[in-house]
Amino acid sequence: MSRFSPTAQGIVMMICAIFLFSSMDATAKMLMARYEPMQVVWARYAGMMLVVSVLLAPRIGPLLRTRRLGLQLLRSAFLFAATFCFFTAISRMDIAAATAVMQVHPVLLTLGAALLLREPLGPRRIAAIAAALAGALIVIRPGSDIFTLTALLPLLAGVFYASYALTTRFLGRDEPILTSFLYTAIIGTIAASLLTVPVWTAPGPGDAAVFLALGAVGAAGQFLLIRSLTVAEAGAVAPFGYAGVVFATLWGLIAFGEVPDGWTLLGALVIVGAGVYVWHRETRLRAAAAP
Repeated sequence: MSRFSPTAQGIVMMICAIFLFSSMDATAKMLMARYEPMQVVWARYAGMMLVVSVLLAPRIGPLLRTRRLGLQLLRSAFLFAATFCFFTAISRMDIAAATAVMQVHPVLLTLGAALLLREPLGPRRIAAIAAALAGALIVIRPGSDIFTLTALLPLLAGVFYASYALTTRFLGRDEPILTSFLYTAIIGTIAASLLTVPVWTAPGPGDAAVFLALGAVGAAGQFLLIRSLTVAEAGAVAPFGYAGVVFATLWGLIAFGEVPDGWTLLGALVIVGAGVYVWHRETRLRAAAAP
């Protein structure tokens, strides 16, 4: 991909990462019909740790050296919280609806990048952020029968995920990508292992293989996401995270027979539209600023 610009590379890697994550989510939803969400979260991280250990075994010592240990721990905690909230959500609601609500995270990432990374922010982008949140409310519909505390979980997952993406972007300035990758696997595996003990159910041979595949797919997606956010600006690649809405809808139809209702589609359209608008504005600003 060296012939392409860093932004183009980041976009392709972001789309591939989102496809892998949507595949992981669909697999997790299948497993959570038989296992507690925390055990599936554990499988996601334990499988990732196994893959990381095999691939990085000769380099683990040097890669563990970091000048920003506190930020690495915080970043890993953000992703762990996002994973647990989202897995719990899709175990209790349609995967397309949960994914649509979580898709507020690219717009929140744009807001956070402006506040913390000093990327530009104007009134139009603020309006787009408000529109994305309104779209999330359309999907979860406070006051309706569909609204429960569970419906808030994907929104909370979106907040945690945007925080994770921001810290990834910040660490990418002076930390090797594989260091961030390694800390994600280690911290997530330790936390999930401790929390899984009370709800552990021994998986059968077939499910054990699925657990391993879940971790491997998650690891591949994680690597591509980290790489995407380190080679390109957050605002340039974030809108392509909305491909997750399409992938999740397809998985819902194919694997679970879930047909999203009109309100879910409308809310998803508002959220995606807000993100695409932010991306369009940033593209125009970059073009205008170019010599």
